[in-house]
Amino acid sequence: MRRPPMDRALAVHILARMGEAGQPPERGVELVNVGNERVLEVLDAEYLRPIAEEGRGSSFKLVQGHYGGGKTHFLLCLRERAWRRGLAVAIVGLSPEECPLDDPLKVWLALGRELSLAPPSPGAPPVRGIEASLVVLIERLVDRVGAAEAPAALGALLRRLPCEAPAVRAAVLAFGEAVLHADPVKEERAAAWLRGEELGAAELRALGVRELPSRATGMRYLRGLCQVLVALGVPGLVLAFDELDRNISLTERRRAAVADQLRQLVDLCGREQLPGLLCVHAAPPEFMRLVVQEYPALQQRLEAPRALSVRSPQAPVIDLERLDLSPRELLVQIGLKLLPVFEVARGVRLDAALQEENLRLLADELLAGSFELAHRRAFVKAAIDLFYGQAGQEGLADTDHLRRLAGEGGRLVLLPGAPDPRDPR
Repeated sequence: MRRPPMDRALAVHILARMGEAGQPPERGVELVNVGNERVLEVLDAEYLRPIAEEGRGSSFKLVQGHYGGGKTHFLLCLRERAWRRGLAVAIVGLSPEECPLDDPLKVWLALGRELSLAPPSPGAPPVRGIEASLVVLIERLVDRVGAAEAPAALGALLRRLPCEAPAVRAAVLAFGEAVLHADPVKEERAAAWLRGEELGAAELRALGVRELPSRATGMRYLRGLCQVLVALGVPGLVLAFDELDRNISLTERRRAAVADQLRQLVDLCGREQLPGLLCVHAAPPEFMRLVVQEYPALQQRLEAPRALSVRSPQAPVIDLERLDLSPRELLVQIGLKLLPVFEVARGVRLDAALQEENLRLLADELLAGSFELAHRRAFVKAAIDLFYGQAGQEGLADTDHLRRLAGEGGRLVLLPGAPDPRDPR
């Protein structure tokens, strides 16, 4: 499939994101992707393609990996592939307070904020948010049938659509009619409902909506949105949950609620009650231990002889700790992907063979002295720092310098006199 081009602006974005925090860039992530290509190809061939081309299928996948082990990076790569297939994507960051999975209302609101369609051009930002996405879909409808016929066509698509959440269907219809008839007051009211804001009884009646989003309706609204998006011409939706914070603080009751929500999603996907949905949940090992393994109803649904691969494309679990490359080679290949990005961003040329040798030495130093599983982030920051030094005076890096880079890649820089937060005193 076509890879995104790399211009200087994109290269600068990638370098800044990865050099500052060691985190994957929002755009151009495939330019620096290494090690998980075969799993992504399985997902593309077995799940994204059937959804896009045949309008069928729904599935649930659990992605497991340590903190700093590439979960968010993997989800961003999956998003790029889904966009190329014409699918909508929402990557929802989960945390116990900001957006917990056991609060369906907060999940619904986060989905509305993060829903995105593919960028209109390689250098453009994606279409983000439920309102902007609906406007694009309505504009596509106008292009297909003409402005005069669009209101009737929209009504025909949605009014009698079988939908588990009639309120979602009504709100989207009201929003679309307001856009087509240039009615900003009605458009804003419908948008406010989709954002989960409070509306009065008279405003609800004017929209044809009978209820407000709540914790009791959140998951049902998710199912309804999937059905509405498909009706409006989106082949399907990739909904990705990304565990951002640790769940150790969750009470047993809340962990049970999270497990029950996941069990419901697995069952709905298995029964294909969520049309054209690939649901992916990325979590660290502690989530597997504290949530999945503690609740047999969920564990039984996710058990399989092996993780997803070319030979086991239907397996429910994707293990990011079992990649195509050894730890050393993975780091080296990441560095080699970063090298052309650095060259484009900084307008320099470095000796590829020499820098590969430097990267191998740096990888050896970092792996020898690191007991952390998040060494990839440290390596990324150290490699970029190495390139900056090489741009000034290129040569084979000495051991002491590489050792400093390897140690400083994950080190917190403290202001003079500031206490070290890692000091137990």
